[in-house]
Amino acid sequence: MVEPTLFHPRTYRDFSEDARFKTFRVTVETSDLYVKAHRLLEKETEDLIRRARSQVEAAIARRPVFLSSLTSVEEDPADAPIVARMIRAGVKAGTGPMAAVAGAVAEFVGRGLLEWSDELIVENGGDIFLNMADPVVVGIFAGNSPFNGKLGLKIEPSGIPTGICTSAATVGPSLSLGKADAATVISCDVPLADAVATAMGNRISGPDDLKEAVEWAMAIPGVDGALAIIDDKISAVGIPDLVRI
Repeated sequence: MVEPTLFHPRTYRDFSEDARFKTFRVTVETSDLYVKAHRLLEKETEDLIRRARSQVEAAIARRPVFLSSLTSVEEDPADAPIVARMIRAGVKAGTGPMAAVAGAVAEFVGRGLLEWSDELIVENGGDIFLNMADPVVVGIFAGNSPFNGKLGLKIEPSGIPTGICTSAATVGPSLSLGKADAATVISCDVPLADAVATAMGNRISGPDDLKEAVEWAMAIPGVDGALAIIDDKISAVGIPDLVRI
């Protein structure tokens, strides 16, 4: 049996090498990506980040509301595909398009890097694009919760890339209107996972909100799994395998 790869976003980024993967970090302005691939692809990753950012920046330049809106906006015929994906994710989740930006960039970069590496993990601020031939355990970073660093999602190979995105009120700089220590969504549509994770976290003000928020997320077409944590309480639906780490 192949042992799952253990991956912790951000604080627990592991840059040790192994026989299968090269691990590296690429930053471009506010984008800070961690990548595991079969080859060192820093230049290719930087180029892809810049392409993604330029398309988002062009959308903001045409209509500044794209950057500031906390509610969905309409598509513009001039929008690049990554921008359209962000807008559509926001419409489904009831958020502004920028709630999907980290997931959208992770997916854009990940799909681009598949040209050089058929297995990948791309993490962008807790939002993950992965395409692996073997199981992966994605650790849950949940701030001050006692579950922090002790639980992981075991993701089995699916034959298609998968997104795992996490929003939190107690971790990281992203805006959250709730109090969740972690709101995690699984979807093959990574921008959608990102936007729904944000919206699900916004719905959680206390432990009594967990179940309803997770069920709300699961009702959105394209969402495959959802998990939410606040303090010592957890609710999960559609999570294939929750493991101790």
